[in-house]
Amino acid sequence: MDLENILNEVTKIAKISGNLIRERFDSKEKFVFEEKGINDYVTEFDKQSEKLIIEGLSTLLPEAGFIAEENTKNTRSEIYNWIVDPIDGTTNFMHGIFPVAVSIALMKENEIILGVVYEVGMDECFAAIKDKGAFLNGKRIQVSDNDSLKKSLIATGFPFRNFSLLEPYLNILGELTGKTRGIRRLGSAATDLAYVACGRFDAFYEYDLKPWDVAAGTLIISEAGGKNTDFNGQNSFIFGQQIISSNNKIHNLLINIVKKHLKKTRF
Repeated sequence: MDLENILNEVTKIAKISGNLIRERFDSKEKFVFEEKGINDYVTEFDKQSEKLIIEGLSTLLPEAGFIAEENTKNTRSEIYNWIVDPIDGTTNFMHGIFPVAVSIALMKENEIILGVVYEVGMDECFAAIKDKGAFLNGKRIQVSDNDSLKKSLIATGFPFRNFSLLEPYLNILGELTGKTRGIRRLGSAATDLAYVACGRFDAFYEYDLKPWDVAAGTLIISEAGGKNTDFNGQNSFIFGQQIISSNNKIHNLLINIVKKHLKKTRF
């Protein structure tokens, strides 16, 4: 399998979808949306975008299955599966603000081997192939080399569906606010992860995430020299709904703070 060629084609698909998102922003048309759950929205454009991406990926690798956010096609294969988020940051999209990203990953059995995150607002394409490094618009990227929380800028996402851990989660936020340069909440987990990979953020943590939120970004981070785990320091971050991603140097510091406040770490 020529993963370099596949990556080039996936990048084209992500950018085509991203350009349509940008055009939709510029059109100023009202969004027609439905509420999938509490504070969890999908627009007609999400579904249309996902269909476009799936059509392109199906031609590219016909034997692969799909794990897709909007469920336009969820048919898992035994070996290869695409994990797709057509619009990561739907609430941002609905309100006309960036970041908004397209996230596409290829999983072989239980391992992510290719990932693309295209952030539409800044026209930035983050990409990686396993064991081949990580790139931003074709240039190699690395995580930060910061080994101090005091000098760190941390990204997170606030709970918006599952509020069962809200109080301890806010306690984590409080502690990190006092021990770091600051906390950012952009509204797009895929973008947060990409920014960790290129060193803009030193780390990211969040719970109640889905595979399509993190699959591509975590590969890009690991290929840029970073680390991804669940809140217990284990590897169940793709399907485990919780993640800490970092430059590796401050990873254990973050795990200790998260575990101190979050006694319950399964959903």
